[in-house]
Amino acid sequence: MTYEVSADSVTGGGGVEHRAVTTVVPRDALGDVPPQRRKVARLARRDLLNAVGAGVAALSMTSLAFGQLAPLRGRIGFFVVGFVLFVAVYAFLVSLTEDRPAVIDRVMASFFTAAAVIAGAALVSVVAFTLWRGRSALFKRNLYVEDMSKTGPLDPLSQGGILHAILGSLVIVGLALVVSVPTGIACAVFLNETRSRLRGTVRTVVTAMTALPSILAGLFVFAVWVLILGFERSGLAAAIAISIMMLPIIVRSAEVVLRLVPGNLREASEATGAPQWRTVWHVVLPTARSGLVNAVILGVARGIGETAPVLLVSGVTSTINTNPRSNPMMSLPLAVFEFVRSPQQALVQRGFATAAVLMVLVLLLFGIARVVAGRPAGRQSKRQASRTLRRSEKDLARINALTGGKGS
Repeated sequence: MTYEVSADSVTGGGGVEHRAVTTVVPRDALGDVPPQRRKVARLARRDLLNAVGAGVAALSMTSLAFGQLAPLRGRIGFFVVGFVLFVAVYAFLVSLTEDRPAVIDRVMASFFTAAAVIAGAALVSVVAFTLWRGRSALFKRNLYVEDMSKTGPLDPLSQGGILHAILGSLVIVGLALVVSVPTGIACAVFLNETRSRLRGTVRTVVTAMTALPSILAGLFVFAVWVLILGFERSGLAAAIAISIMMLPIIVRSAEVVLRLVPGNLREASEATGAPQWRTVWHVVLPTARSGLVNAVILGVARGIGETAPVLLVSGVTSTINTNPRSNPMMSLPLAVFEFVRSPQQALVQRGFATAAVLMVLVLLLFGIARVVAGRPAGRQSKRQASRTLRRSEKDLARINALTGGKGS
């Protein structure tokens, strides 16, 4: 390879002659086509062929090892050995055409994909098993419109239902949300928006409450509410116990969301002279609304499935009770617990159907919460955009009236 060199003579001060040398890199060294970036958003054909080849090779070697070469047995062992061989063969095939970072990336992608598949399979298996075991009672109309007050353990699935448990869960979780949501968001605002010395203590207490067993929350409410204060066991006591379990989840999740609000929004609000409480109420909380709803969803997911606190402080009943201040109140998890521990097959099937109803109810509540949350910050629907435009027009008209038409 040759380089083209040209020299120009320049006479400087003192009569000294300087030469400016210019080196021209040959065209073929640079190349006519600029380097192309590798696309990582989709699976390339080469990667697909490597994965298929590694899968076929791993399946063949695992079948040979379990069938003839080694005294290996068991389905779990078969899948584990097959996956290890797949990763090894896949890494070898990728190393033939790619560098070391690409090989590491493919291997880690294999592990993450396998973890996602296992988690998804576990979720699907639990849902499918619950629906299959409760299929006999799930499609009975009486399951949703009747209670168990006139139904015995030997009665068929065409009698009795779980209406008392559905209403009880809605009342208990609703009261728990009334207590935990304002308290949790206020605590998250305190931890994120203030500089108090108590923040460390509050954060430590909230972290400790996150790992609090539900049975301890139930025992605490039972000791204080029933034994010391003398109130009777009721749905309100169960709601207090559930709110104790929901509160740390909402606080920690809301605190993380509030940290993600850009600081320049706070600075812009404070630059207009707004006090801190107005900045939090009109800027920080609306911006983090979608994330705060997610925090509430996590809290509901923790509280709606609790059984021990409701069993301790509310009790078991087979009739409908909508008064949370007196008499026992049933919940769906507690109904599942009571049904599935029965030796009667009809009650066991009704218990699995109740678990399926609980899953559907949680999904429905999550969907309603997402609709209430609206769009993320910065994205408006057509109705919100038109409402904002009308407000801007009213503000402009008011400014023009005050300034005599000079505001525009």
